[in-house]
Amino acid sequence: MRFALAGNPNSGKTTLFNSLTGSTAHVGNWPGVTVEKRSGTYKNKKTGERVDIVDLPGIYSLSPYTPEEVISRDFIIDEKPDCVINIIDATNLERNLYLTTQLLEMDVPLVIAINMWDLLQKNGDDIDLKKLSAAIGAPCVAISALKENGLDELMEVALKATSSSRKGTTVLKDTSLGSLINRVSDALQEQEVGNPLFHAVKLVENDQLETQNHKDLLPLVADFKATFNDETFGEDFEALIADARYKYISKNFSTALKHLKEKKKEEGKPHLTLSDKIDRVLTNKWAGIPIFIVILLVIFHLTFSEDFLFLNAANCFGPEGLVTFAGTPFEGLFANGGIQSPGMILANFVNSITGLISGAVASWMEGVEPWAYGLVVDGILAGMFAVIGFLPQILLLFLFFSIMEDSGYMARVAFILDRIFRRFGVTGRAFMPMIMGFGCSVPAMIATRTLVDDRERTATIRVIPFFACGAKMPVIAAVTGALAIQFGIGYADLITAGVYLLGMAVAIISLLVMRSTTLRGKTAPFIMELPAYHLPQFKSLMVHLWDKTKHFIKKAFTIILASTILIWFLQSFTWSWVYISEDSGFQTQDSILASIGMFVSPLFTPLGFGAQLVGSYGWVFAVGILVGLIAKENLMGAFAVIAAAVTGIASDDLSDAEAIAELVQMTGATWPALISFIAFNVLTIPCFAACATAKGELPKGKFHNTVIFWLVVSYIASTIIYVVFSWWWTLFIVLAIALIFIVAVHYFNKWRDSRPAPKVS
Repeated sequence: MRFALAGNPNSGKTTLFNSLTGSTAHVGNWPGVTVEKRSGTYKNKKTGERVDIVDLPGIYSLSPYTPEEVISRDFIIDEKPDCVINIIDATNLERNLYLTTQLLEMDVPLVIAINMWDLLQKNGDDIDLKKLSAAIGAPCVAISALKENGLDELMEVALKATSSSRKGTTVLKDTSLGSLINRVSDALQEQEVGNPLFHAVKLVENDQLETQNHKDLLPLVADFKATFNDETFGEDFEALIADARYKYISKNFSTALKHLKEKKKEEGKPHLTLSDKIDRVLTNKWAGIPIFIVILLVIFHLTFSEDFLFLNAANCFGPEGLVTFAGTPFEGLFANGGIQSPGMILANFVNSITGLISGAVASWMEGVEPWAYGLVVDGILAGMFAVIGFLPQILLLFLFFSIMEDSGYMARVAFILDRIFRRFGVTGRAFMPMIMGFGCSVPAMIATRTLVDDRERTATIRVIPFFACGAKMPVIAAVTGALAIQFGIGYADLITAGVYLLGMAVAIISLLVMRSTTLRGKTAPFIMELPAYHLPQFKSLMVHLWDKTKHFIKKAFTIILASTILIWFLQSFTWSWVYISEDSGFQTQDSILASIGMFVSPLFTPLGFGAQLVGSYGWVFAVGILVGLIAKENLMGAFAVIAAAVTGIASDDLSDAEAIAELVQMTGATWPALISFIAFNVLTIPCFAACATAKGELPKGKFHNTVIFWLVVSYIASTIIYVVFSWWWTLFIVLAIALIFIVAVHYFNKWRDSRPAPKVS
């Protein structure tokens, strides 16, 4: 059997899905559409019965205004699930039941899951389930998806509901449009159209999809309109129907809600829930954004800091540290006089394991052909382990962002940033896809489908890659480590936080420029529900982390593995197909990879890592940029392979930061050049998967301009960083150029707006 979950955003639908399906959940895309599809299997613990669960996108109605709404209605109508479970937020009963009144009009078994029941009772309220079930005409079950209460009972009721068919009913039957709806429904039934009542209501609403599919019935609706005129809504039947639905809900459904105890009210002040009290601080006009920045700094400190408790900064234990655990997998736990952050401890532990594996394989392969040894040890293992070593920090960072999202805080961040974003031509709603970019640009770009304006969607998609995803984190962490080794610039957590904030700043500036020039337009209104705060579900967080781990490992053993082998091959052979070894007479700078790097290297001279680099290995950073275009994780794999070749040091004896530090020492790259290198990788063209997603999501003809936009922005921003950090006085020149540009855009827009509108003949 197959059940569908339908409900409003923030109703707990995803939490319920995770609780029902657990580790069986898998994610894909709907056929022909890039909106995420989630499905899994529920297994009854007592009977062992299995049910396939499909998690429909979160929607407020079944109108065709977004792809999510179209997908949900098409799935229920065309795929004919055995039952639809409608998830309702018990604390927002009236608003959530609007979707219910539309689902009732479909010929499908329906069960209402009243979620967040524990929170409802905590607020001093209750719902008469028998009364509500009788009024709706469908069984209602109280559950708490977060605490996994009532889920087995819900599934039992849903299974029982499938034993008999159900005909659609409508709450509009006694309204002024009831007779028209019945006539259209009868006509559709005569044409043997499935779900005739639902289609009839949508046709009366002048629904775009229905008017295209049933043009023969449009005269029937038009004739009715000619004799009908409502005092409030006129001939706007859609608004009239929406008003009728809410009136029916208020009169017949909301009466089931009971207040068990009087709310204590201070004189002249409304009752405040715990969420309201927290919001007074976290969404404060002045404190909201600084608090968000502090939270980000704390997250990066927990993930990347090598001096977790600032013991080294305070010089508590001296240069040797309290304990070193030298020679053990826990080496570096207490190092340099301080305790490392949880993220660094986990990364060091994983790197020690991979180092032992590399060493064992290297010992086992002694005496084999040099090319075979180089392929396995310095190619495959060095490249793969360089990327896998960052998996703990990627997952830890993703965990923190998942906690912020599941707790309801991310919705608040979108709210407080709306005041700022609106000045740059986008709403706070656009921040949600942007913040998803910290995890991966692909789902973030897909999430822009919730934005109603094409210009806003295009601008948002273009800046999403500036929010550094998990794949870019290894580059940031390794280069910041090299800065500490080579130049004594420590506190990788602060530098990393600075890079992430840099990406956000460039995104905001880019939005301002685009919405003031090529993508000018009015900013859409922003209405967003702020869900109540709640503790994230541990099981749900672990499912998210497992999905992230599977995705990372799959990528590591496909794209990254293939890229690592290709990079090793290009840097190990010359154009005459001679393997570079001690006896060949050739060196790494004679390789195919080196010649490619030397050819493109001058392009990066303004960025600090081009022609000005000295020695025979100045091409390595240019090569890193090129391989990173396939997948950002490739960059660290490439550096590990190249460093092992050019330094002669075994790959398992070099950390990623040490490999880059060695290359910096050999090329003479400066610290401004390294920061510029990080910035370019964060801001430039994302991986191939993100590019493919962007092409599918952008309006026709916008993708090529978007690729040019990414290249131009990353090139200009990195050049400014290198020049200003190298010669501080150039900052005044940059500011002067920026001021001239702003004034020019202002007067150009003023001139364009003053022109008379073209005459229409």
